[in-house]
Amino acid sequence: MKRTLSILVILLFAAMGTTQAQKVLSEGTLTYDVSVQTGSAEPKLADMFDGARATVYLKGSHSRSELSSTLGTSTTIFDSKDGVGVVLRDYGSQKILIKLNRDNWKDKNRKYDGITFENTSDTKKIGEYPCEKLIAHLKDGSSFIIWFTRQVRLENNDYDGLFRTMPGLPMEYESMAGGLRIRYTLSRISFDPVPVQKFEFPRSGYRELTYDESLHVGNN
Repeated sequence: MKRTLSILVILLFAAMGTTQAQKVLSEGTLTYDVSVQTGSAEPKLADMFDGARATVYLKGSHSRSELSSTLGTSTTIFDSKDGVGVVLRDYGSQKILIKLNRDNWKDKNRKYDGITFENTSDTKKIGEYPCEKLIAHLKDGSSFIIWFTRQVRLENNDYDGLFRTMPGLPMEYESMAGGLRIRYTLSRISFDPVPVQKFEFPRSGYRELTYDESLHVGNN
């Protein structure tokens, strides 16, 4: 009886230690280095992503995701509480603002509906964080790899439909764009406050489109 009680106490303290070790990121910045995994058939397109960087700013229900490359910058700002946002495309002289409502946001992330994660026994460290490997399966039959850590949990998982049901922070993952397999690797986590101005929508300087209009001028 005493031995059983001792084991239960040890397990309880172990569980408490795991809980305490997990940080909750309600406000902060995630910076990912971007690399392209591609064949020799598309080297020029891959070169355009050389040195690209993805940055995610989070503050409560607000999110701002930026992808910057030699081509320009694509930015998505969204408030998951109020269900409003914009997509900004800055490519040279082309500056487009696409308005989003909650239904648009759901449609934009529809490809991740029904996503399932297959656990594996593979582990590795990315920076200072121990990571586990998942295989993500989409309803269209495609799959890709995600490495995540349980030591950090995002308060706002709605900033990206891909990670809505993940139990931790994505540290390295892949996505497909224009036939290219793109890899994102987290290079920096900041828990510093993010200015609220980061989530404000531009009032001028952009050609405005509705979400439906944007579907006829390219993928959003």
